[in-house]
Amino acid sequence: MKQLKGSITALITPFRDGSVDEAAFQDLVEWQIASGTHGLVPVGTTGESATLSDEEHERVVALCVEAARGRVPVIGGAGSNDTAYGVSMGRRIENLGVDAILAVTGYYNRPSQAGIIAHYAAIHDATAKPIVVYNIPARTSVDISIETLASLAAMPRIVGVKDATGDLGRVPVQTRQCGADFIQLSGEDMTAVGFNAMGGVGCISVTSNVAPQLCARMQEASLAGDYATARSLQDRLAPLHQALFSDSSPGPAKYALSLLGKCNPDVRLPLVAPSDASKAKVRAALEELDLPG
Repeated sequence: MKQLKGSITALITPFRDGSVDEAAFQDLVEWQIASGTHGLVPVGTTGESATLSDEEHERVVALCVEAARGRVPVIGGAGSNDTAYGVSMGRRIENLGVDAILAVTGYYNRPSQAGIIAHYAAIHDATAKPIVVYNIPARTSVDISIETLASLAAMPRIVGVKDATGDLGRVPVQTRQCGADFIQLSGEDMTAVGFNAMGGVGCISVTSNVAPQLCARMQEASLAGDYATARSLQDRLAPLHQALFSDSSPGPAKYALSLLGKCNPDVRLPLVAPSDASKAKVRAALEELDLPG
């Protein structure tokens, strides 16, 4: 398995006239890799997975694998609150050539810890690729306890977690419970450097859609133990982190990318375009970083 670490972009899915803009998406993948991004996540939450059809979901993953050409790992999103659907999509995207599968807990259903274990066990047993667990209680209303995560880590192909809890104190405890080889990736841009300092090895990032080179340099510095450089880069990126979450994501990220000439800003309902106030924050952050737009 390719190493999963560093700056891993949770890719947006660009649209044009209501359909996936395939050319813009593959150009975005190429730009990401050329800018130093260490990995790619197509069709995660940031990719608006909830409003893609199955055909679109598989097509976007296939486009990502094709464009990446093995240069960086591709972690395909297969999350669902329906375990049977998660199993089905996991099987389909592994056949498309992803290096790993990202699977979220059962959102809305609010499963117990036993249900969470059964959910991931079913996906694990039905697929052959490494699995990254996605813990994001703010969206799912359920938290994967550290004890449950340790049980999941004992399964041979559950290799890591995207931790979007924002609780940096969990990282060393999870290392103790899950083992030093268990991959811990931040799911929160603003605390990514602190996450690495506590034992993480990277971030599945929204901001790296817009500033891939800076995010990659920040991750490389922190993983090399150069926290002075990493903090300096994080300080520079902080206004952009804030701006990209000043309205429902990925609306602000898509707006930023439209200013950079990378894609249309279109999102799918129930998401709508960012507010004027959010757009102003995005423009100001781009200007401060001396990015075009």
